[in-house]
Amino acid sequence: MSSPSANGTAADGAPDSPGTAERAIARLEHVRFSYDAGATWALDDVSLDIAPGEYVCLTGANGSGKSTLARLLCALSAPDGGVVTLLGRRVFDGRGAHADDYRMARRGIGAVFQNPEDQIVTTIVEDDVAFGPENLAAPRNDIGSRIADALRAVDLADMRAADPTRMSGGQQQRVAIAGMLAMRPRMLVLDEPTAMLDPEARAELLAVLDTLHARGTTIVHVTHHADETARASRIIRLEGGRVADDGRTDATDAVPTICDASADAADDTAEMAAGGYGDAADGRAESSSRMGTDPDAETDESDQTRRNPRTETHRPPSDASRPADETRPDSDTGPAVTVDHVSFSFSGAESPALDDVSFDVRRGEVLAIMGRNGSGKSTLARLLCALETPSRGDITVGGVKVATGRASGASKRAPRKALRELRRQVGYVMQHPERQLFAETVADDVAYGPRNQGLSEREVDDRVAWALSMLGIAHLADRDPFSLSGGQQRLAAVAGVIACLPRVLVLDEPTASLDERASAAIRRLVRELQTQGVTVLIVTHNAHEARELADRVLVMRHGRVASLLAVEDAFSDGGALNDEGARTDDTNESDEIHAGSDRATKRPSRAPLAQVDPRVKMVAFLAMMFTAFAIATPAQLALCAAMAAGLIAAARLRPLRLLASVRAFLALFVVMGLLNVFFVRGGTPIAQFGPITITDEGVGIAVLYACRFALVIVMGAIFLETTTPTRMTDAFASLLSPLRRLGVHTQELSLVLSLALRFIPTLMQETMAVIDAQSARGGGVETGTPTRRIRALAAIIVPVFAGTLRHAGNLGLALDARCYEEGIRRTQWHAMRVSSRDVVFAALAVAYIAALLAIPAFLVW
Repeated sequence: MSSPSANGTAADGAPDSPGTAERAIARLEHVRFSYDAGATWALDDVSLDIAPGEYVCLTGANGSGKSTLARLLCALSAPDGGVVTLLGRRVFDGRGAHADDYRMARRGIGAVFQNPEDQIVTTIVEDDVAFGPENLAAPRNDIGSRIADALRAVDLADMRAADPTRMSGGQQQRVAIAGMLAMRPRMLVLDEPTAMLDPEARAELLAVLDTLHARGTTIVHVTHHADETARASRIIRLEGGRVADDGRTDATDAVPTICDASADAADDTAEMAAGGYGDAADGRAESSSRMGTDPDAETDESDQTRRNPRTETHRPPSDASRPADETRPDSDTGPAVTVDHVSFSFSGAESPALDDVSFDVRRGEVLAIMGRNGSGKSTLARLLCALETPSRGDITVGGVKVATGRASGASKRAPRKALRELRRQVGYVMQHPERQLFAETVADDVAYGPRNQGLSEREVDDRVAWALSMLGIAHLADRDPFSLSGGQQRLAAVAGVIACLPRVLVLDEPTASLDERASAAIRRLVRELQTQGVTVLIVTHNAHEARELADRVLVMRHGRVASLLAVEDAFSDGGALNDEGARTDDTNESDEIHAGSDRATKRPSRAPLAQVDPRVKMVAFLAMMFTAFAIATPAQLALCAAMAAGLIAAARLRPLRLLASVRAFLALFVVMGLLNVFFVRGGTPIAQFGPITITDEGVGIAVLYACRFALVIVMGAIFLETTTPTRMTDAFASLLSPLRRLGVHTQELSLVLSLALRFIPTLMQETMAVIDAQSARGGGVETGTPTRRIRALAAIIVPVFAGTLRHAGNLGLALDARCYEEGIRRTQWHAMRVSSRDVVFAALAVAYIAALLAIPAFLVW
């Protein structure tokens, strides 16, 4: 793709429509957009021009239409009405959407999503960055230079071989930007790219945007942060789907336009009085309701409250509603949280995520936990809530022993009885709120925890009404939680946790992606809970939030406690943090930036097996895996095991790590194989269990089948570990290419296979997140009766299905943004050529299969 010329040539080389390019790189005229067939309008009569080279910030409250407008500007959505012109092409007008023009416009516009995880399509950084240029059919010798330039621009040049799916959020966001830069766009549209980043990563990302803007790239940046709008040459503020303010301002004028709501929220917060669980005034509850409501919903909130009996009561429930067996097991003396020499390592990681962490949290204290992405903050939060078990150390929360074992060197998880008590004491709001919601309505979701506490339905309704009113979302009680905006979902998740009246509350990035009004509601809630003696731990990157709420600040670095200071000392001249929340020490932070998480380890790309042509490797592995099912003798089993060991050595994989990656499948197939013990009747009986006779032949066949299944799974894992999804897609498409003559869409089938393998771990994480959300609110998956566990597992199906659809939708947008289309001519950056290495590997595979089948038949088991 060529760079745009001075006379307005489009990114694909085609001329712009006459008379438009010099005036605007993007133009919207009276645009309307609806998600519900016109019942409501996400955008209503929006008109604006964006000139080449501008730096535009889109601001506004949650639900005001910012993300929708961003998608229109990057050609990923078409409106319901109006005229849209992008890069000089009229992509939408009264006649509808013009697919070809949309397709060509996307070639010159880059899109970066708020969640980069859904934008990454493969498991190697350089392959992911290459995906866009490949779709643009860029020359193969040009793709390499594009990758190098893009990775240098985002300061990831030394992580080309890393796995982006295992990187920190900040690194993933930079990989996503690099993928767009490699396509050399004229305009870059970013939807809240810094929402989940630490101060250092945020500063680095903003510096990248400044550099791109200086080079002439048009920037459109969706943000809630006033300091980010200060760098823009123009700020567009949306309210209720309309442009409320549009001005080209200097830096000093930029901040007030985004802070109008902040001043109102600050006034509301200043009116806060001590209250909470005991006796809060109705007026205070109404104030909190106003603070958490999107502007376009404020007008009808009172009407909806009157219509819904569950939202009539705004008085907080009394702590007396807690059942008698929920009283705290300990006295008010002593710390609320004790962490003693705790370490934790993820499976397969070379170094611990947490390393010898120790600290106490006093009762009624607010502790802010800060640090860079990947420093161990969220891992620590999960350990406190018993959602993970430490490798070593002791943890006590709310008087409950969460994990013990410092003396013996290996921690043990708390027994079920202790876990049930912990769920009554501790509330946990996850980093991704959409993964914490699972009921059919918001009210039902908030009621989940109180119901598990055994409360009456009236008490449950009181808890629900109070929690919703505290967060200002009473009008959302009957809404489907999966239909809410990201900000509304976060508030609903918080409501579901505080409805349990926890004694210790753990909040992981509670105000990320929230506008100032909703953030003020969260801050007000924390203050009120503190007045009632609730201990609050807040994982945050927001320095203002930490200074305003926290009593002390714990700073994590490389999985260790870097400092634990009173808030005034932490932000003092000699403290650990500056006003932006960044560390003030003089250590080389760039080392930490590039180190990333141990889970982003580099693949053994130079291993002999990884260098084999993927087509040869795919055919050879499939043949070896299928012939493994013909194993019927010990000699054949020994030969297959030797071959698997040789493949592991050629792939330079760690055997234990490989086995850990497939342990769930191994366990399943081993159980299936061992079932033969009970069904094979031949041979000499060796044991009798009622009507079941176990024979030596049955035992032998069971062992044979279990080992056979295990070896097949191990071989498949070796192939996946040494073949990236991109290479797998190319190989599969090449092998199926003869079927194109029959009308089979081989390229699309190959991509679906590749993406399925890429997103299976993501969906597994989604499932575990729902289970964790239920467990954190006393759900039955973890500690209930078998019947209750089955019901809880059944309740997972809907939210996991919704998560699958959400990921599929985001993936579709990501493929559009990277210009992937059905039937296009793509350039393969990695040329596939059969070499002598491939011939040798194929010969070895053929020899192995021949030897396996030639073992004498008389060597029976």
